[in-house]
Amino acid sequence: MNNKNFELLADYYEFTMAQTFYHNNQQDNIVYYDVFTRSHPDNNGYLIFNGLERVIKNILDFKFEKEHIDFLRKSGLKDEGFLQYLLDMKLELDIWAVPEGSVVFKNEPFLTIRGPIIQAQIIETLVLLSVNYSTLVTTKASRIVNAAQGKAIMEFGARRAQGYDASLEGARCAVIAGCIGTSNTLAGFEFDLPVSGTIAHSYVQMHDTEYEAFMNYAKVNPENCVLLVDTYNTLKSGMPNAIKVAKEYLIPNGYQLKAIRLDSGDLAYLSKKCRQMLDEAGLFDTLITASNSLNEYVISDLLNQDAKIDSFGVGENLITAKSDAVLGGVYKMVAIEKNDQIKPLIKVSESLEKITNPGYKKLYRVYDKDTQKAIADYIALHDEDVPTDSLYLFDELQPWKEKTVTNYYLKELQVPIFVKGKLVYDLPNQHQIKEYCKQELDSLWDEVKRMVNPHKYYVDLSPKLYELKQSLIQEHKEVTKKES
Repeated sequence: MNNKNFELLADYYEFTMAQTFYHNNQQDNIVYYDVFTRSHPDNNGYLIFNGLERVIKNILDFKFEKEHIDFLRKSGLKDEGFLQYLLDMKLELDIWAVPEGSVVFKNEPFLTIRGPIIQAQIIETLVLLSVNYSTLVTTKASRIVNAAQGKAIMEFGARRAQGYDASLEGARCAVIAGCIGTSNTLAGFEFDLPVSGTIAHSYVQMHDTEYEAFMNYAKVNPENCVLLVDTYNTLKSGMPNAIKVAKEYLIPNGYQLKAIRLDSGDLAYLSKKCRQMLDEAGLFDTLITASNSLNEYVISDLLNQDAKIDSFGVGENLITAKSDAVLGGVYKMVAIEKNDQIKPLIKVSESLEKITNPGYKKLYRVYDKDTQKAIADYIALHDEDVPTDSLYLFDELQPWKEKTVTNYYLKELQVPIFVKGKLVYDLPNQHQIKEYCKQELDSLWDEVKRMVNPHKYYVDLSPKLYELKQSLIQEHKEVTKKES
């Protein structure tokens, strides 16, 4: 899909609302939107924000063309003044965001967008599409990397992704989260990622014998010889033939068998037997890698069973974030400017988790000075002076859970990305994002990163923001009573 069509990548109601705003002469009203999620996929203890580069590129390229306006007219939008407004429109938004690779948590804004109502509203779907999938897969990959306990993870999901775009972006996300590389050659080219691959079962089947297949491959790829040993019988055929090729050709010519790969069967049992056979043959440096529908739980179980696996190739369960394949990122209006004042807005719902945090806000992380570990996140109104010597924290839903922290320092998490439509942010490369992501994860206690029943990391509101939220809820109740 050509990027020139992304201007129409919006839910149609964005256009019907925008036309109504224009008709009522509201197009210049300045509003604020927050982008956040209400939950963590897989009940994970954290999220890793990703997709900011996509947001930036889409905003920079955003410009309606005549063919777009013709389609909108044909679709039923009849206000010619509005259509001309869209054709002439240049995005002049202010955008703040946490950097890519940042650890974030539910109910805190990853991005904040300020600008004229039509401009800010019409990019909603495009922004959510830019960050939801990327954040979801980066978080999933991080879980898998964490489960591997330092053993290497390769992203193998290109053929199982939901479309070629997902295969490319998913590979990028996986490497940012700590995977050592990808099997996706185009992703390697596009994003400067390490790529690797071995052989398929079909390669072995093309030869009269497994031994012939292995020998031919070794002669062409002696410096990076990884043999797939489970096409016929792992222990009776694949392993003996791999060892034979190593001793007859690779070692005499100054090479070594880099690794064998297991792609079926009982991986724990087979890896132990393969390790024993390799060691008995003197191939102590030959590694064992495994694939076959792996996920974080399977990898954790394999390691708990003392499987002799040195690295893992993870495909469909990573690239699709299978088991919780949706990040419910939302885009909610939180304030409007009137008479040079910022008026906070709130969405009230019968569902407690759907009540938004009102106002133009700033997001901080609180770090312990001694351990350098993150203690909590703190959301305050934009014009608050946040204390730097003693900070009162409390659980919004259980306010009796409270504490006062000292010996801490604060870090403001959002940084300016666009000012009046001008990009003011220097995009890091993939390697810098990966390193930043690692630093972010290192700042969390291991208990927060636990795969099952992680420790709850608190995102607290400032007392001033909490009081504002309660007062707006009360106002809503009073208005509802009058109207009923």
